[in-house]
Amino acid sequence: MTLFRPCIDLHGGVVKQIVGGSLRDDGTGLRTNFVASQPASWFAARYREDGLTGGHVIQLGAGNNEAARAALAAWPDGLHLGGGVTADNAAGWIAAGAQKVIVTSWLFPGGAYAPERTAALVKAVGRDRLVIDVSCRRRGDDWFVATDRWQTITGHALSAKFLAELANSCSEFLIHAADVEGLCRGIDADLVEALGAWSPIPCTYAGGGKAIVDLAQVDEASGGRVDLTFGSALDLFGGTGVKYADCLAWNRAQSAHTVGSVPG
Repeated sequence: MTLFRPCIDLHGGVVKQIVGGSLRDDGTGLRTNFVASQPASWFAARYREDGLTGGHVIQLGAGNNEAARAALAAWPDGLHLGGGVTADNAAGWIAAGAQKVIVTSWLFPGGAYAPERTAALVKAVGRDRLVIDVSCRRRGDDWFVATDRWQTITGHALSAKFLAELANSCSEFLIHAADVEGLCRGIDADLVEALGAWSPIPCTYAGGGKAIVDLAQVDEASGGRVDLTFGSALDLFGGTGVKYADCLAWNRAQSAHTVGSVPG
C-alpha cells in the first residue's frame, strides 16, 4: 500500500525546495524552487494535525539545528531527522523528539561503505530507530549511492543483495533519485520498480513527482511496497502540480481499502 509521506527540507534554517544535486559546499550553482515564509515548526504541526507519520526533516548543510529541533518539538515521535547524523549525536536527536534518524554520507567515508559505522549507530539508537538513506544517481543501467549532498558517486550500486545487507541494520530506506529531484518532470519509474522488488523493508522514494497520479504509478510499479514524497510540485511548497488535500485523500482511501480488505 503506497502512501504519501511528507517532508521538510531545511537550508540556512529556512524551509526550502532545492533542485537535487545543485547544493555544493562552495555555494555556487544553487537552484531554489521555493522558500517558505512559515517556520519548520508550522509544517510539522500541520502534518501532526493531519495525522501524517513517517515524514522526514532533512538538514541541508549547517545552520539548521534550531529549526530542526523546533519541528521535532511540534510533532514529537512523528518525524524522521536526517542531515549530519552520526553515532555521536543520533541519540540526542531521538531525545529531541525524532521518531527515527536518517543517515547517509557518514556511512560512506571516502565513498566506501563502512559497516562498523552502521553497527555503532545501531548500538546508539537501535535498528528500529535507524533509516538508511541510499539516495542515488543513475549510471547506465545501475543506480549508485550518492553522498556529500549527492556530489560524490560511490562505487556501491543498488541491488537486492546490497539492500538486504543494509536492511539487517535499519528499519527503513529513504531514497532520493538525485538526477530528477526537484525538477517536477516525473519519477524514475524504473528505480521505483527495482526498489519494490529489492527492498525487504519499508522504503520511501523521492524525486521528480509532479502529479497526484504519481502515487498510483508508484503503487503499481512497486506492488504497493514503496511510499512517495512530493516536494516542489506540492502546493504546500508553492507548486501547482499536486494538491496537499489530494495527498491526504489518497492516504485515507488507501487506509480504508486496507481495513476493508481484512477478512472479518
